[in-house]
Order: sequence, then C-alpha cells, then structure tokens
Amino acid sequence: MLIRMASNQQTGPGIGELAKDTVRGRIGVVMGAVGGRVQIRPIGGGMEWDAMPDNVVVPSAREELSARLAIRNANSWNGL
Repeated sequence: MLIRMASNQQTGPGIGELAKDTVRGRIGVVMGAVGGRVQIRPIGGGMEWDAMPDNVVVPSAREELSARLAIRNANSWNGL
C-alpha cells in the first residue's frame, strides 16, 4: 500500500541540510526551493543545480562521509 503525505509536509532534507539528487547521483547542500524545484549547491561550493523534490533524499551515512572526505582531500591538494 502506498501512503502519501499531505503536500505541505516536508518529506526531504531542509534548507542547510545535505541532500542527494538521485537522478544525478550528486550530494550537496539544500539552498532553497524555487518554482517547484529544490536548489542544491555542491558541498565544497560551486554552481547550484535544480532538482525535482521527488528526486531529493537524505544521503546515507556512508554517502555523506564519502562526499565530505572527497572535499577534504581536494582541499588538502590546494593547501586549504
């Protein structure tokens, strides 16, 4: 049985939280929502992209750790 929540209930990550765009397979930080789309920015900064709300989920602990580690490693190569 499929259970649907009311449209005004938040089902995905909120602003400032990590999110995974399941279509692109990318993880970033939710910056907001405009025009029915969620705006996500890469963890290390950069250009935001839009995703449909149904395609945005909370990343697993492993996915979050992997994304944060990749940013940390990239920053260490740049001397940050």
